Amino acid sequence: MNPLTDKLYELLKQVSGFIYPNELEVHWGILVVVYPYLTGLVAGAFILASLVKVFNVKEVQPAYRLALLTALAFLLIAPLPLLLHLGHPERSYEIFLSPNFTSAMAMFGFVYAWYLMVVLILEIWFTYRKDVIILAQSETGFMRFVHRAVALFSTDVSERAVEFDKKMVKGITIIGIPSAFLLHGYVGFIFGSIKANPWWSSVLMPIVFLFSAIVSGIALVIFLYMVITPLRREKIDIKCVDKMASFLFYAVIIDFSLEFLDFIHRLYESEESIKILSELVMNRLFISLGVIQILLGMLIPLGFMIAVRLFKLDEELRKLLYFVSAILIQLGIFATRWNVVIGGQMFSKSFRGLTAFKMDIGGMEGFLMTLVLLALPFIVLAILIKVLPPWEKPERKNVEWGAE
Repeated sequence: MNPLTDKLYELLKQVSGFIYPNELEVHWGILVVVYPYLTGLVAGAFILASLVKVFNVKEVQPAYRLALLTALAFLLIAPLPLLLHLGHPERSYEIFLSPNFTSAMAMFGFVYAWYLMVVLILEIWFTYRKDVIILAQSETGFMRFVHRAVALFSTDVSERAVEFDKKMVKGITIIGIPSAFLLHGYVGFIFGSIKANPWWSSVLMPIVFLFSAIVSGIALVIFLYMVITPLRREKIDIKCVDKMASFLFYAVIIDFSLEFLDFIHRLYESEESIKILSELVMNRLFISLGVIQILLGMLIPLGFMIAVRLFKLDEELRKLLYFVSAILIQLGIFATRWNVVIGGQMFSKSFRGLTAFKMDIGGMEGFLMTLVLLALPFIVLAILIKVLPPWEKPERKNVEWGAE
């Protein structure tokens, strides 16, 4: 028997009830799970950064630039899972040359380009422009050229120019907030608009996707800030972490409430499908939904943050609880994406049977490729941090261009 036949035979052994022949394999695999997970981190990190510039939350300032760079790093990698899943990524430019405005999935290309070019890159450029000019003045060799190029060879660091930069950052951030909502909310719209699938069809799906994105993005920035700061042998700003954790706490509560309402809505709408959906939850998705998503990814972190708010815990214990919560939330949100994408394909359109999903170790849609795609944004972030340090403002030196 060849490998494909072996795989189909293994899947057949896990099928229960009646399914149609074309439902044996899950067509949207792990790469389609990774894509909404990455875009959610982008939206959440950007919204956290916007709290500083739009809502003047000064406590989050130490993590502001890190949040922006995190959003950019993950946004640069976010399209890769879809491109690899669809095949022939070298043809992706045709989305822009022959656009199909009636396709919700094709519109991602335009949303992505808008968010990358108009929002993130512009905000980061105006945020860093003065600093990279000053960095270039104090450097020599290749890094000097890099920073001059990043500044677009600008040399104006006057008060008027800096004030203009600040105004532009605030304006772009205001535009960026609804853009972030659109970037990730539209993913929920795609799933929620599929009326034939009772696991996906929900008017709350875009909102649930959006708030789970905010939760995951804030948790990621907390995690990165608490890892990177000690590595630099600097002291963690506990006021900053407390404030970010406070926003995370409220975001988790809203996300949990929305998911509960969404579940009630599904029960109310599902008539003939209620039996198969109950079997799906209690059988195929019990671990990923009940244990990882709800218990580990939501209830335990929520309990930790409630304990921090109710009891006067010392700083080290608070940091430990925040750190563990951030990790558990990432597991929970990834499980959420898994349960939506994979779970929605595991029951038959006949509502009388369940199929199974088996992920390969290698291959384009295998476990190893998934690890690579999840690791790539962190590598990109490390490079961005090297070029655009998010934690210090360089002092200006009286060095003219060309002086050694």
